[in-house]
Amino acid sequence: MNRRVEELGWQSTPLGEITLRRRYDPIVQTDVYEVKLDDDFLMSSLFPVAEEELAHRALERLHGDALSVLVGGLGLGYTAKAALSDDRVADLTVMEYSDVLIDWNRDNLIPDTAGLAADPRTTLRCADFFASAAGEIGFDPDHPGRQYDAILLDIDHSPQHVLNESHRPFYMPSGLQELERFLAPDGIFAMWSDDPPEDEFMAVLDTAFSDIEAHRVWFHNPFTGGQSSNTVYLAQR
Repeated sequence: MNRRVEELGWQSTPLGEITLRRRYDPIVQTDVYEVKLDDDFLMSSLFPVAEEELAHRALERLHGDALSVLVGGLGLGYTAKAALSDDRVADLTVMEYSDVLIDWNRDNLIPDTAGLAADPRTTLRCADFFASAAGEIGFDPDHPGRQYDAILLDIDHSPQHVLNESHRPFYMPSGLQELERFLAPDGIFAMWSDDPPEDEFMAVLDTAFSDIEAHRVWFHNPFTGGQSSNTVYLAQR
């Protein structure tokens, strides 16, 4: 069976042209949803395992109830949806630079994460995560300096492979120390990366946090017939 690629949404942004498309993949015999920035693939519904593990592994480190969670980068919604599966999460804020990604999720165009925007615990905010992390107000303009129990980041491909050069200062000691201001005591920062764990970035994390780990998350790759991996970094106050 062959179906042509269907473009579900498109918008020009300062970072480039962002598109959401659906295509039938004959290898896995299912519809695949993909987000692209120009010619760069940002997210695919084929490989959501590490995005989900980003939320699961971070939240399992936290104790108590009524957790407040911030997600940087909406994508197809897998990280946010996984966070909401934890009943201890009382409120979830997703900060996304592109308003069209927010619209696509509100319109439930991605079946796996449909209902994310309608969850009463969810707030979808169109803003620049990196600018907010470096600012005095932080991530909630109505509550300057607000702290979160968990901050989960899935925007750039890796600390070395960023989507925009303006993001690079975040991955330096000063950038992470600024972020740490917005974590509650014992709060956790967790981040997805497409690359294997980097010793250099672990050393940077160590300048701002007391308990750091990097986990490779393995998953089956139907195109290679073998295993592929992403990395989840965990850093706790």
